[in-house]
Amino acid sequence: MTVTPMMAKQLAQKVIRKEPIFVLDVRNHDSFSDWKIEGENVQSINIPYFDLLDGVEEVMKELPDDREIVVVCAKEGSSIMVADMLAEEGKDVFYLQGGMKAWSEHLEPVKVGDTTQGGEIYQFVRLGKGCLSYMVLSNGEASLIDATRMTDVYIEFAQSKGVKIQHVLDTHLHADHISGGRKIAQQTGASYWLPPKDAVDVPYSYEALEEGKVITVGSTTIHIQPIYSPGHTIGSTSFIVDDAYLLSGDILFIDSIGRPDLAGLAEDWVGDLRETLYSRYKNLSEELMVLPAHFMIMEELNDNGSVGKKLGHLLSENHGLNIESEEEFRQKVTGNLPPQPNAYQEIRELNLGKITKNEEEQREMEIGPNRCAIR
Repeated sequence: MTVTPMMAKQLAQKVIRKEPIFVLDVRNHDSFSDWKIEGENVQSINIPYFDLLDGVEEVMKELPDDREIVVVCAKEGSSIMVADMLAEEGKDVFYLQGGMKAWSEHLEPVKVGDTTQGGEIYQFVRLGKGCLSYMVLSNGEASLIDATRMTDVYIEFAQSKGVKIQHVLDTHLHADHISGGRKIAQQTGASYWLPPKDAVDVPYSYEALEEGKVITVGSTTIHIQPIYSPGHTIGSTSFIVDDAYLLSGDILFIDSIGRPDLAGLAEDWVGDLRETLYSRYKNLSEELMVLPAHFMIMEELNDNGSVGKKLGHLLSENHGLNIESEEEFRQKVTGNLPPQPNAYQEIRELNLGKITKNEEEQREMEIGPNRCAIR
């Protein structure tokens, strides 16, 4: 029988289309428990590679006949060996090319919608990490928001659309993933924008994201209006794009809210978080489409693979927006903090430009799930 490589892009599209997939994950139990491939129609089992060295006869009984089987490991080597063993026993199987490292890095561009003056907005969905980044296009120009370190994806996408990246923005100082914003700005000649309160003493120049400034994309004037919205970080800044979309950064998610503790200041910043969510956001139009910088669970994806909901829907359905007592809010937020992201302190330092790491070191720093939210 056959063994076929499956690229991360192929698997991502199958997950988005809700195709039936069966994943045999041969990493160790701790790695699987911490972070795995998920989806509405994904079934998975975890049997470490070293438990299969003497044969795969027992695992054959657990493999389905009615869905594609994908063997997954950290880098691909072990999954190829297991897939070969399964093929010898009569199964057609796939292995994930590049393993979970490739899964973590894949970005799937999804069109979110059109703007009122003929532009477009795209969301780049990083299924393996829960990161979401955005490109706003209009009349040959583009602005990029919350870019990841996989910079080639954005540059090649812009080229395919015939647009030039003019502005690169980060909603805040990221702590769970490495920003590609500054690198892309250097490569394209674009302006790099940061909230100044998150960029104290950085060794590079940037444009200050301050409330009241308007960044224009293309001659059709699609405005990106910054709104100061602290809570996740002291400088967190949201954007209203074209009076239709609210890019909320890591302040508000579809089914959760941002965590205030990644600078060790949870007690200080939880009040800012409440002020942003319960005052600033509640004064905005409920018709705004909320587009966050992360998602937590696969159920948050819409049918086309995008992540976004109207603000009015979130105001009524997101539990983090419906805690009446400020004291109860403080207790729920500071008492329910999830484990901190892998290497988050180093990631903050790297994004501030205070340390450098090579490509492989950066990849290792990011391994693991998204942990920016409180549910």
